[in-house]
Amino acid sequence: MSTDEHARFMRANQANWDARTPVHLASRFYGLDQDLDPARWFAGFEWDDLGELGGRDVLHLQCHLGTETIAFVRRGARATGLDFSAASVAAARDIAAKAGLDVTYVQANVYDAVEALDGRQFDVVYTGKGALCYLPDLERWAGVVAQLLRPGGRLYLVEFHPLLNSLGPKPAPGEGPELLLRHDYLGRGDAVHRDATHTYTDGPAVADATDSYEWMHGIDEVINALTGAGLAIRRLRESDELPWPRWPQMVRTPSGWWRLPEPLIPLLYGLLATR
Repeated sequence: MSTDEHARFMRANQANWDARTPVHLASRFYGLDQDLDPARWFAGFEWDDLGELGGRDVLHLQCHLGTETIAFVRRGARATGLDFSAASVAAARDIAAKAGLDVTYVQANVYDAVEALDGRQFDVVYTGKGALCYLPDLERWAGVVAQLLRPGGRLYLVEFHPLLNSLGPKPAPGEGPELLLRHDYLGRGDAVHRDATHTYTDGPAVADATDSYEWMHGIDEVINALTGAGLAIRRLRESDELPWPRWPQMVRTPSGWWRLPEPLIPLLYGLLATR
C-alpha cells in the first residue's frame, strides 16, 4: 500500500474521530458529566510499570479526550497530549480547564509529532488502548517514539490484545454466544475498511463521516518495530481483564474491571520499553 493511500485513509480517520467526539462527550461510557475519574481507565499493573511520575515530562500519543492524560497530571507529571482530531483536542482542553488542571494539548498526526512538538523530548511516552490499530506503519511509528524519548526514557504501550480484536465484538445473526475467530490475528498490511454509524460507546449515530480504516498488528510486529528503532523491551504483560464488558457473559472483578468466566485468554497487553 502506498504512502499516499495511507495518508488518504488517515484523513478519513481524522474526520471520523472529529465526528465521534460529540457522541463520546455525551456518552455514559466516558461519564464526563459525573465526577472525573481518569484512573478507572488504568490497570493496576500500568502504574507499577510506569513507576514514579512526579516531576516527569509525559507525552500521551493519540490522546482523544485526554482522560488518561489528566491521570498523569494528578500523579504529579507535566503532561502533554497529542491527537490528530481537532474536535478531540478542543474537547480535551475544555475538560482539563474545567478540572482546573494544567495540560498541554497539541493537534497533529502521530507521524508528525516530532515537528509538531518542536523537537521536545520526554521522560515517558504513553500510548493507550485502541490506538495502534489506526496506524498503518509501525516501523515509522517506532522511529517517531525513539526521537520523542530522552536517553533512558520509557515507552509504555497498553493495547487491546490482537486475540481480542480477532474475536470480534458480537455474534453475527443466527450465531450463539460462543466466541469465534472472525478477523485476522496477524496483520496483512492491508487496511480494514469500516463504515459504522455507531462507535464503541453508547449514544446517537455518528453524523456524516462514518468511514474509518484500521490495521491489524500482531505483538511480534510491535516488538520488532520497537527493537528495530533501537528501543529495549523491558517487560511484557498479558491481562485477562478489560475496563468495560465487551461481551455479555463477562463478570466484574475485584479491580472493578471485567473478565470472561472462561476461557482464560489475554484481552489486553502492556509493554515497557526504554531508549
